[in-house]
Amino acid sequence: MTVLVLMGTPSNDAVENNPAENNPAASSPAASSPAGNAASHPGESRPDAGPDWQPPVHPALVPGVAVEEVPRRFRTDFLVFGIAIALTIAFIAWGVLGGDSLAATTSSVLSWVIEYTGFFLTSIATVVLVFMLFIGFSRYGRIRLGRDDEQPEYSMFSWISMLFAAGMGIGLVFWGAAEPLSFFEDPPPGTVEARTLEAMHTALTQVLYHWGPQAWAFYALVGGAIAYGMFRRGRTPLISSIFAPLLGENKTTGPIGKTIDVFSIMVTLFGTAASLGLGALQIGHGVEIVTGIGKLGNGVLVGVIAVLTAAFIASAVSGVSKGIRYLSNINSVAAIVLAVFVFFVGPTMLILNVMPAVAAQFIADLPMMAGRSASQGEAMEQFLSGWTIFYWAWWISWSPFVGMFIARISRGRTLRQFVAVVIVVPSIISFVWFAIFGTTAISQQMDGAGLTVDPPEQVLFGVLDNLPFTGVVSVGLILLIAIFFITGADSSSLVMGTLSQQGRPSPSRWVTATWGTLVGVIAAVLLVSGAEGQGLRSLQNVTIIAALPFAVIIALMMIAFLRDLQRDPLILRDKYVNLAVRHSVRSGLEEYGDNFALQPVEYDHGSDDHAWVEEGDLDESLAELYEATTTGSMPVVRSEHVAAPDSVAADSAAPGSDRPDGADSQARDSERPSSTPPAPDAREEGV
Repeated sequence: MTVLVLMGTPSNDAVENNPAENNPAASSPAASSPAGNAASHPGESRPDAGPDWQPPVHPALVPGVAVEEVPRRFRTDFLVFGIAIALTIAFIAWGVLGGDSLAATTSSVLSWVIEYTGFFLTSIATVVLVFMLFIGFSRYGRIRLGRDDEQPEYSMFSWISMLFAAGMGIGLVFWGAAEPLSFFEDPPPGTVEARTLEAMHTALTQVLYHWGPQAWAFYALVGGAIAYGMFRRGRTPLISSIFAPLLGENKTTGPIGKTIDVFSIMVTLFGTAASLGLGALQIGHGVEIVTGIGKLGNGVLVGVIAVLTAAFIASAVSGVSKGIRYLSNINSVAAIVLAVFVFFVGPTMLILNVMPAVAAQFIADLPMMAGRSASQGEAMEQFLSGWTIFYWAWWISWSPFVGMFIARISRGRTLRQFVAVVIVVPSIISFVWFAIFGTTAISQQMDGAGLTVDPPEQVLFGVLDNLPFTGVVSVGLILLIAIFFITGADSSSLVMGTLSQQGRPSPSRWVTATWGTLVGVIAAVLLVSGAEGQGLRSLQNVTIIAALPFAVIIALMMIAFLRDLQRDPLILRDKYVNLAVRHSVRSGLEEYGDNFALQPVEYDHGSDDHAWVEEGDLDESLAELYEATTTGSMPVVRSEHVAAPDSVAADSAAPGSDRPDGADSQARDSERPSSTPPAPDAREEGV
């Protein structure tokens, strides 16, 4: 090991008390060692032979290992893929053959989940938010999601557009006017009187609580943990890979890891299908208003689902750098135009006055809203189960696919920047959106517009009907809903394909298309099966039920992520700096007074009782992985748990193959050390 050894002139007191030579380093074993000032790796000694010998890389000096620097063969994991497909088909069959039974079963299970675990779902939202704020704004915030010198892959605007559209874009359009109006007419229990100005402020405050920092904290946790593993430690982009610090680097592909990945696929599938169904209902209602043809039948709604499904599959197979980025920018601009239009033609001054008042009330009421529980009465229990717990479970269910997608587009960001943007910026955007559309809806209702909140998909069109250019704006809204859904659904299809192919960043088109088709089939079948609206309610209930075990996974994910960060090279360097300087300065003051300097020489810390960096904090596996990738001795990593013949699988490039060919990407590649091997060529699978 290396220590900062004192070099200086002893003070008079030091000479009297220590008659050694003025330069103790010159006579110390460290100074006379043939290693000189070279830093040696823990447990390693320099061999006598070989003038070109270089000491192994110390774990604290690893700049980071990106996933594409570790040669891998990504095969279709037919165990994960097959189990997920079988469960999906069984669920579809249940919906077709026994829609009423499915609805009754899911409703009963959901009631049990809310009654006995609602407190856990409510509490974990706040815990995750506090945890991510700690990660982002503590010493860990300096850690980069990539190599130490890596720059962000996407511009700030494109980055925010993609993460926002994938996270909750279509939800904001669906609930933008409906949820504030619902709370205005029926405020949370024990708060204010309905249909008053106070009810308007309370309604918007409650909406911000549901769509604000807590919601995005779930996405930030999953996305940050995956991005860190991918771009800092060379792991595959799988939910199961996050648990390497707990399960072991080579055991995440075992039964536990595969169970986690299957479960991630299922909740992603259900969440996306439910959004498709809701989007189809809102588009159908918009078509009814624009054309005036009356209520549409199920056949037309199925046709809408088919068109949307075909569109997002086409976008998904084009890759994240092409389809999703362009669509995200388009719908971000369209959403801004719509919001600006409603802001200026609606109650502009009321909106401006509401924003600061609601922001202040949100800060003041946040502890009270976070502390609500079923112990406050039956009315509060019903409110929590119908709204707050529903939303927390919904965000948890969406966190696997949204988190994985955010991870893919956040390369090169520091954790501080990542947390600040992913949690704060979308929350601010959500706040402004609800302030514009919610205040407009409430203002119209107070003026006697007669808006109804059941069904919720008609509220926003009702609001636009009271504004100028109703027909044109309604058509634009229909297109906006469609693009928002396409953006979110194609990213979810890519994520499900990645989970099905051992973390392959650019999954095979047939896998992506398979999952996209199943999303459309589930939404269509459940939309027309059973009583009206019963199928989609069953699908939403299943998604919420699945959130309970995934909430447990999220709790363990925080432990695994923190353990990874504690062993990060940057954090290790900080530990060495603090301990080495502290010990050396103390010794310098004791021996030389003010006249000393620090010089690094080799030193054996086993010879003293000073506190030093614990061996358990050193991640030798990361150092070995980095050394193997830079020397070209890294063998191709294969999965030991996939029983797929070589004839039906081929190599794939890791992240980087799906990145843009623009200047940013080229600049980053040119900055990488020449010793870093290029990413393997991407080849499509033959199955």
